[in-house]
Amino acid sequence: MVNVSWLQTIKGVVTVRIRGDQQEMLVNEATGTGIRLWSIRRTSNGELECELSVGDFFRLRPFLKRTSCRMHVVARRGLPFWLNRLERRKFFAAGLFLFMAGMYLLSSLVWNIEVKGNMKLTEEQVLLAARQEGIYPFQWSFRLDDADVLSKNLVRKLPGAAWVGVQQHGTKIIIEVVENTVPEPLPLYSPRHLIASVDAVVTEVKAEAGRPVVSKNKKVKRGDILISGTIGAGENTQTVVAKGQVKGLVWHEYAISSPLAQKTKVYTGSSKTRWHLLIGDRTLQISGYGKPSFEKYESVKIQEQLSWRGWSLPLGRVKERLMEMREDTRTRSEEEAIALGLLQAKADIVSKEGADAKIVDQNILHQKTENGKVYMKVFFEVEQSIIEEMPLVQMQGE
Repeated sequence: MVNVSWLQTIKGVVTVRIRGDQQEMLVNEATGTGIRLWSIRRTSNGELECELSVGDFFRLRPFLKRTSCRMHVVARRGLPFWLNRLERRKFFAAGLFLFMAGMYLLSSLVWNIEVKGNMKLTEEQVLLAARQEGIYPFQWSFRLDDADVLSKNLVRKLPGAAWVGVQQHGTKIIIEVVENTVPEPLPLYSPRHLIASVDAVVTEVKAEAGRPVVSKNKKVKRGDILISGTIGAGENTQTVVAKGQVKGLVWHEYAISSPLAQKTKVYTGSSKTRWHLLIGDRTLQISGYGKPSFEKYESVKIQEQLSWRGWSLPLGRVKERLMEMREDTRTRSEEEAIALGLLQAKADIVSKEGADAKIVDQNILHQKTENGKVYMKVFFEVEQSIIEEMPLVQMQGE
């Protein structure tokens, strides 16, 4: 069987059956004059069946008369016959046209604008500048200027923007902003002392500027000067910005309560699915009505957007899956509860005192178990930074 090309489909193809005693003569004479017949085959009742184009169908009629054969049309296909049927179904044709026109119009609108890369510039500033250039929701995409023109205009309108990129992905426009890198101004320092922020035992003193007043293993109280901002003596006395690092051992007291039972979330495997119709940024539920048969559940949504020739259409669907869950209780031993409580307290110390803080020792002063919890009173010995700034103006005022 010969495959029908797209050009023959556009012209129209007719399948016919030929009856008569001179069928071979008909075929020979027709093909000799340029009429093309293909898919020629015999039927069970001796008829000849073949296919030919619409134009050749009308050219074949004189040969039928000369050979005393008759022809019967079995099937018609191709663009001319489709248009003919479409003409008889005017309402269907109108609906199809309106649907295609609607899809084209919807895909030509800007439905969503996303701003990326902005740090100092607010999203409102970028969207306001974009609106002045004609970029806003429900704008026709063919009315927008070229991306290069839009980029240059937005750079001029946005202070602090080094580059602005405008990309269109279907019905969505992405505005990517690259801001100028401006070095932060150095802080202005005035002469100062470094003093103790807490009571401690000094373990390390490193003075970069100023005069160290304390030494290792010395006990200090909160407010004591550690590194003085006054150097020299007599007429040679001058004030500087004291800089350096002083560490010391500090005691932290914690009241810890650690539960002996832990609740964990477990999925049972049962679920219910709901489908939603997505139109723009809004959804409309179309299936899965009613409450699920289980009490506790979590909802997970998966969005699927329709696309056409690389364009994202403002239509789609959202699959919502309701997964049943339950809470199981896991019992800890007393030793596990104590270890967990101590670990949480140490993490709190590091988060408050900084990553350089080092826990040297711990001492559990009191411990009891009641009401499903372990209660502890713990002292932690921590080596940490103990410096605090004090401007020399305050000292001079004293």
